[in-house]
Amino acid sequence: MTHSDHRDIVRMSSIIAGTATLATAGLLAATADGMFRFAIDTQSRNSIFRKGIIAPDRAEKMSVGEAREAGEWFEHAKQPLTLNSYDGLRLHGWLFDPDCVSPAPHAYAICVHGYTGEPAETAKWAHRYARLGFTVLVPAQRAHELSEGRYVGMGWLERNDLLSWIQLITDSDKEARILLYGGSMGASTVMSTVGDPRLPRNVVAGIAESGFASARDEFVDMAHSMFHLPRLAAAACVDAAGLICKHRAGYDFTEASCLRSLRHTVIPMLFIHGGADSLVSPRFLAMNYAACSSLDREKLLVPGANHMESSGKDPDLYWRTMEGFIRRTFKL
Repeated sequence: MTHSDHRDIVRMSSIIAGTATLATAGLLAATADGMFRFAIDTQSRNSIFRKGIIAPDRAEKMSVGEAREAGEWFEHAKQPLTLNSYDGLRLHGWLFDPDCVSPAPHAYAICVHGYTGEPAETAKWAHRYARLGFTVLVPAQRAHELSEGRYVGMGWLERNDLLSWIQLITDSDKEARILLYGGSMGASTVMSTVGDPRLPRNVVAGIAESGFASARDEFVDMAHSMFHLPRLAAAACVDAAGLICKHRAGYDFTEASCLRSLRHTVIPMLFIHGGADSLVSPRFLAMNYAACSSLDREKLLVPGANHMESSGKDPDLYWRTMEGFIRRTFKL
């Protein structure tokens, strides 16, 4: 083989390797863009918000038992509220008066719904809190229900919205004592808020149910389970989609983590998760609990319960734990 032949082979190998690299990069970019549109962009025609993939039996579960009774109360008792977000969105929420003869003085609860959900799905919790004497506020998270917005913040952008709802309460009642409850992405919204240095002393306690520790980890899990991608490939796609999200929505998936906030949390916290949760891994319960710096923290793992179904799987244990935590921290 001549020196010229060897040089040609090296050149051809470099061209092939470069072409393969470009093709791989192009495929990764296209996949990441599709992932961003699917998971974050609610106005994309391929958005998960248009497909009903998450909790397809949500309406059915809300139409039976306690959920049905609470849903009827929710529709009958709700009063509309609105505010403007820090970035100019009109956010919508619902307010409920205490549903008991002896309301707790200055007691408020904010119930935050989950990913692709709506305020009405928190009716069961809102009704329980109203019966305990709380005035209840149920906001629609940005880009959900009546609230404006195009991009979902996975709890990270929404923490600023939750702080605004809290301020709405404290502006009207300086002595307000506030409970924060969130389910699924709503739990991550709450966890991202409770350690924020802007959190007022009026917030007494927080409850986080079925919440993920970070958007990145949750999306890697989703890409692996829903699209059967190997974990390394799923992580590469999620990280690339996070860069797109940073450019378009203003945050990266690695930023959308509750753990940093929880390390600065000092208020009492209750963490709840279903042991058979197939949507948000139960491993996040241990991660969130371990990250929480509050000296007053509890956790409850309900064996056999799927995503946001712990109250139905073992209602006695669930409500006894939750109401006991609330009565203790609010001295009811």
